[in-house]
Amino acid sequence: MSDLPRKAVTRTAKLAALPLGFAGRATWGLGKRIGGRSAEIVGRELQQRTAEQLFKVLGELKGGAMKFGQALSVFESALPEEIAGPYRAALTKLQEAAPPMPTSAVHAVLAEQLGEEWRELFEEFEDKPAAAASIGQVHRAVWHDGREVAVKVQYPGAGQALLSDLTQLSRFARLLGPLIPGMDVKPLIAELRDRVSEELDYSLEAQAQQAHAEEFADDPDVVVPSVVHQCDQVLVTEWMDGLPLSEVITDGTDEQRDRAGQLLARFLFSGPARTGLLHADPHPGNFRLLADGPDSPVEEWRLGVLDFGTVDRLPDGLPPTIGTSLRMTLDGEADAVYQLLCEEGFVRESIELDPDAVLEYLLPIIEPALAEEFTFTRSWMRHQAARVGDPRSPAHQLGKQLNLPPAYLLIHRVTLSTIGVLCQLGAAVRLRDELEAWLPGFVPEEEPPGPDISEAGTVLGAEAATEAGTGIGADLGKEAVEETTA
Repeated sequence: MSDLPRKAVTRTAKLAALPLGFAGRATWGLGKRIGGRSAEIVGRELQQRTAEQLFKVLGELKGGAMKFGQALSVFESALPEEIAGPYRAALTKLQEAAPPMPTSAVHAVLAEQLGEEWRELFEEFEDKPAAAASIGQVHRAVWHDGREVAVKVQYPGAGQALLSDLTQLSRFARLLGPLIPGMDVKPLIAELRDRVSEELDYSLEAQAQQAHAEEFADDPDVVVPSVVHQCDQVLVTEWMDGLPLSEVITDGTDEQRDRAGQLLARFLFSGPARTGLLHADPHPGNFRLLADGPDSPVEEWRLGVLDFGTVDRLPDGLPPTIGTSLRMTLDGEADAVYQLLCEEGFVRESIELDPDAVLEYLLPIIEPALAEEFTFTRSWMRHQAARVGDPRSPAHQLGKQLNLPPAYLLIHRVTLSTIGVLCQLGAAVRLRDELEAWLPGFVPEEEPPGPDISEAGTVLGAEAATEAGTGIGADLGKEAVEETTA
């Protein structure tokens, strides 16, 4: 196989094997139990076999199928431990690696994109990929000027395969339910299909990455590699070493976990404020912890950020309405918060809710913003997921009546995914510090001194105050946690 399996019938058959395979293993498990083995032992084996097949099929197909697997790997924090455990190792593999593309296919793409003499552009080029992802794989090399570089090569047929996979997955999303119990995967697939297709355009990725590299140059907390060269299916950037965040999640010290979590939160909120762009693919494979030297204290380590294929373009930064509504929720202003929800479209005109009930629904979700320091844990995430996901609970009934406006869709997903990673890390994070520093509207603006009322008849700043009272960032509330159970 020289590239992605592109025939629709081949890919469809492989994807269909996931739910069918699960059914077959369930039958196998029943037979084992009849034969005398305990349901608990058989259940663990069943889940392990399912996890192994999930990684194998999604990894081989790459494209949209693997992208789907990467997204699921972030959300495992919300699943009960007895369910999440057997899947965690297999899903986490998708965050860092996948079966590689054959060397001949890599060389063919390089020759087509860079010219037959492509090797002259490099002093060294490693044929073995350093990493493989959903639509391309990365090779380590040395550019002709001596710089170490990462060469991202797009899989032949990646565009067609990516969109085809997500379309096919959506058709039997309900059948995928047994693979990830408690999660409605259809909305996740629909959103992925709408958003990740732009990853195919390496020119957009290069622009976004270079904007970040220039803004964060010499930053004490964040490192983004510069772009060296770009064409349709090849992107060359400076190489970046470091400790992968997935390894910090697995084996990191408490100090490393806390530092990584703090920097991840800082980048989430500072990126849009400084670049007008929101990095929209926050799975652990896209982050590194970087030490300046072997004796560098952990509190001075920096966060390395990779893969700018999917970004949300926010030229004015995150909407001020998010910070304004979050602040009012923390202050217990039920009526004001409800009014903002209505004005911004989080509550449809045909629905009327109790403002106090809405506030009660939101407050537990935004608990991390209230504390001076908050420790994100899988158990906290599971508790929130259970609270809004249990059909018998008042929170679930209220949450079903809320709406997520399209303008907040990607912001919501990124926020949720970042919280999922923080829970995987188990990091203690001073989230409020980052909100106060970077989130517009979270800290109320001081009204500038007004003119003499006798002369102007009004007070300057009234327009700004009115503007600050519109909108809501409830994606940090209902929808953020609801997707954890979705």
